[in-house]
Amino acid sequence: MSVLRSSAALLAGAAFVLSGCIAAAVPVAAAGGLYKARQDSANKRERGAKRKAEAPKPGKSIVTPDGQRVTVTTLNQLPAPDGSLPARAASATVPPEMQYLYGSGEAAALSFQAYQGLWNYLRVEIGYLRDKSQAKSVALSPGSTLDNPKFETCGKRPMAVVLDIDETVLQNLGYEADTAQRGGGYDAARWSRWEQTGVEQMLAVPGAAEALAAARREGFTIVFNSNRSAATAPQTIAALDRAGLGPATLGDTLWLRGEGEPSGKDARRARIAERYCIVALAGDQLGDFSDLFNAPELGVQARRSSVGASLVAPLWGAGWFMLPNPVYGTGLKGGMDEVFPPAVRWTDPQEKK
Repeated sequence: MSVLRSSAALLAGAAFVLSGCIAAAVPVAAAGGLYKARQDSANKRERGAKRKAEAPKPGKSIVTPDGQRVTVTTLNQLPAPDGSLPARAASATVPPEMQYLYGSGEAAALSFQAYQGLWNYLRVEIGYLRDKSQAKSVALSPGSTLDNPKFETCGKRPMAVVLDIDETVLQNLGYEADTAQRGGGYDAARWSRWEQTGVEQMLAVPGAAEALAAARREGFTIVFNSNRSAATAPQTIAALDRAGLGPATLGDTLWLRGEGEPSGKDARRARIAERYCIVALAGDQLGDFSDLFNAPELGVQARRSSVGASLVAPLWGAGWFMLPNPVYGTGLKGGMDEVFPPAVRWTDPQEKK
């Protein structure tokens, strides 16, 4: 009681001192209530900490009051009837490569830059040709090598722009958000379910819809060549339409990976080239331009050098247009010595002392 009286006296005194400038008097009964609330809160925290310290750890076997032996787990809800575990709670962080590709203005600027370059190439380099039949395809002809690329003239074939789909014209935001939350690597079964059900969780890559619409207005056919499954063609077509990138027709302006087909795209490109003269290619992986870049014998540095040291180098930005993708793909490989050869290593002089 003496503590309560002291607190009440102090608060009452403070109220009189403040009464000349603001009406801040605290009733004596309220002072006692505040003190009791603080004590109750402190006692509750102390009891909670004690219970937490005494709680059995996950994996420990304990005996319940009714004599049953059980093992403690980290589950906070029961599994589904099929035995699957509930989805993990959303992660508090996003992987930096996803922050860059799906969240940054820098990646959006690179995408706009690529599509602006594509449109300018079509409008100027191809559009101003007096004899369109003499235009050159930018798809490597059969028998080409990176050191000796061969290209055919268009002749009477209609001109086409051939593009990859994923992270080239469509961003798979829903799938990658799920991956960021769950962690782990690529899951083929999960990706298949995404193709079937994720139509509304995709957006067009910045700049893609505008560039493709402009190209169509100038008479270029837009063709998509993707490793998505041919079995999910209706959903892929719907996703392209919803994002303002369509239309697309399977087997004509949409080419997908058939059951059992390899992931390389050269065979499909060759079939497209039989119908169209491919005057521009766009993608986010080197395989979107030629399977030769993914030859097994090419090491990390040799593959990197192949895009600039061969006769195909002049095609970048002049028929071949690369979109950024640091999230997945054939470019994400290489150990320390492959990415950073010993000859280019640096050691801080301060650490040599």
